[in-house]
Amino acid sequence: MKAKFWWRFVPRSAFSQTVMLIGCLLLINQLVSYVTVAVYVLKPSYQQINQLIARQVKLLFVDGIDIGREHLTIVDALNAKVHDDGMKIYNQQQAREAGIEQATYYGFWSAQMSEYLGGDAEVRVTHGSVLQIWIRPPQAPSIWIKVPLIGQNVSDLSPLTLYLMVIGALSVAGGWWFARQQNRPLRRLQKAAIAVSRGEFPDPLPLNGSSEIVEVTNAFNQMAHSMKQLEQDRALLMAGISHDLRTPLTRIRLASEMMVEEDQYLKDGIVNDIEDMDAIISQFIAYIRQDQETSRELGQINKLIHDVAQAEANRAGEIEVVLTDCPEAQFQAIAIKRVLSNLVENAFRYGSGWIRISSQFDGKRIGFSVEDNGPGIDESQITKLFQPFTQGDIARGSVGSGLGLAIIKRIIDRHQGQVTLSNRAEGGLRAQVWLPLE
Repeated sequence: MKAKFWWRFVPRSAFSQTVMLIGCLLLINQLVSYVTVAVYVLKPSYQQINQLIARQVKLLFVDGIDIGREHLTIVDALNAKVHDDGMKIYNQQQAREAGIEQATYYGFWSAQMSEYLGGDAEVRVTHGSVLQIWIRPPQAPSIWIKVPLIGQNVSDLSPLTLYLMVIGALSVAGGWWFARQQNRPLRRLQKAAIAVSRGEFPDPLPLNGSSEIVEVTNAFNQMAHSMKQLEQDRALLMAGISHDLRTPLTRIRLASEMMVEEDQYLKDGIVNDIEDMDAIISQFIAYIRQDQETSRELGQINKLIHDVAQAEANRAGEIEVVLTDCPEAQFQAIAIKRVLSNLVENAFRYGSGWIRISSQFDGKRIGFSVEDNGPGIDESQITKLFQPFTQGDIARGSVGSGLGLAIIKRIIDRHQGQVTLSNRAEGGLRAQVWLPLE
């Protein structure tokens, strides 16, 4: 369970993983550098300082301490012997008043000082604008000697800290730039792949980056070119077939018009078949064309719904329109109107004379739905209906090319939208479409 919790914080993208790796290596490098400098540079320096202070302390006691009328106490006698203006001696009371209790005890320095002075010594340090060393010497355990270290200003930024900060900042900036340069071709490749999946074929991508990325980009360019050529050949073939089929259909239509009245029932059947075949050919052409000739513009979805409902008002049946206040959005008006018309056509074909067209807005997307009161569709067949040449009409008793919903799916996918089908609880089918605002 804990492993899953921590796994959620692990970056997933190559860019963030590279930055995290560089950051971890940099942190380890900084820690090693700091420890190395502290052990091999700072520690010997402080040992030397400690040794010099110990020599000064020894000089105070080398000739003994003369306590007389002139120097009534050992503190007065030692202060009289101090030649350094900074060094000062305190008794216990004076040391407390001077801030000895706020000083920090250092065991390492105390052990060293004890070794240098030949007895049990204690060292404390007061941190401030000037570093002050407090020593309780073994020669006089009742006193404290304060030695200021002039030039050791701990409140200022040390050269070591400044160096580590600058090197760290430069390393992080360099790592970020390196990861960004490595990630840029991959991001470009991702966007191009998404465009190809939508049926769009961008210009060949530039071949830059590492050798592996260049090879992948070159392979993608070749694949995209082959897919574009295949799509063009397929569109040309399908358009040619659809166009050529209309010529014999026209001749059959003309021939049927010359039939005698006694064969009127045959004529009506032929005309109906020709109209069905012509509608199927039109769907083929619409599927091939993909409505890529128009650009997206700001439009109002409620206006399209009103136009479609008005155009279908002459049909035998009832159209119920329920509109919600929706903002304008970027879409291809002709393509979205074709989606609405196809859904309404299906609703009239498979329903029982009643449909409802509604609009929705959820704060981020606009949407519309078309409902009918027909028999509905088997749940197991719904996911297959958007595939080309797939018909789910067995339960609803109709025939067709199986391209209507495939055309709708293509148009909505190109708009980065979503289309779903579901059975209504009251009976019938509900088609729901969502479109992003931009």
